[in-house]
Amino acid sequence: MKYGVAVFPSKKLQDLANSYRKRYDTKYAKVPPHITLKEPFELNDDRKLEEVVLSIRKVAENASPFQLKVIKYSTFYPTTNTIYMKVEETKELFDLHHQLNSGSLNFVQEHSFVPHITVGQDMMYDEMQDVIGRLKMEKISHEETIDRFSLLYQLDDGTWTTYETFLIGK
Repeated sequence: MKYGVAVFPSKKLQDLANSYRKRYDTKYAKVPPHITLKEPFELNDDRKLEEVVLSIRKVAENASPFQLKVIKYSTFYPTTNTIYMKVEETKELFDLHHQLNSGSLNFVQEHSFVPHITVGQDMMYDEMQDVIGRLKMEKISHEETIDRFSLLYQLDDGTWTTYETFLIGK
């Protein structure tokens, strides 16, 4: 089964992201707007899952809540035709990502960590250029405190659902 770890931002930020996602994101119905902290990884053993959950719980206990700042719209072009909300790269966010991807939690990562919230993907080039051109003219400035993250698992239909949510800090 596939698992991953993500932060779900506030409803206000999710609503803003979804205002674009419902039109431009092919995975709109599969997972709410989020910031991926740990890329999807495979686990086929319940005992291994228990070990992973215990390790994630320790990471959460030793971390501190952090400020999430969304600062602009950007794209991963030319790698992919993906548009996203850029999240400010803070030490706390990178430390949390590092802890969730080291030691017993170290699984293969396909991409470098770029904190973001996807608002469009699998777009045709012309459409992506048109949309990002409009979004870059919009000012976005959102800030909130993140005090939890979730371990997710993927269902057979590709939908992601929460396995467990972890509060950050003791």
